[in-house]
Amino acid sequence: MQIIKYIMLFIILVACSLIGRYISKKYIIRVNELEEIKNALNMFQSKIKFTYEPIPEIFEEISKNTSQTVGQVFQTAKEKMQTKTANIAWEEAIEESQNSLTKDDKHVLKTLSKLLGQTDIEGQTSQIEITQKFLETQIKEAQEEKTKNEKLYSKLGITIGLAIVIILC
Repeated sequence: MQIIKYIMLFIILVACSLIGRYISKKYIIRVNELEEIKNALNMFQSKIKFTYEPIPEIFEEISKNTSQTVGQVFQTAKEKMQTKTANIAWEEAIEESQNSLTKDDKHVLKTLSKLLGQTDIEGQTSQIEITQKFLETQIKEAQEEKTKNEKLYSKLGITIGLAIVIILC
């Protein structure tokens, strides 16, 4: 009977530790996604400037060259451009995206839609540059949150697990 009790206590400790690590992982994923989006926007800017490809084709290529979560945003925007304007398609794709981005991150990315597909190449590239500068601020903020909260939630999970184990002993 005691062995079962100790096994259950060990399982509780491990479960709490894993929950803490899972929560802390969100901060790491957010930083990675923001950096990848920034790189994708850099690719987008280069393609607009030098290849003169249509935006849906560029988005298709970016979606293939990025991770699944970031690529899905560009793929969704490309698909929505078949029936909607580029700016509306981009905003809806950002809003519907399933990732670790916060509301502020999504708001920054939506600023890209202001001139997307509505102005000449110079206007669009300048809007991409503005969005990238805003993204740099978001990345710095996300890195600070990651530094602060990653260890916090990992240790908090272990601490709560130990507290539960002590109480149940």
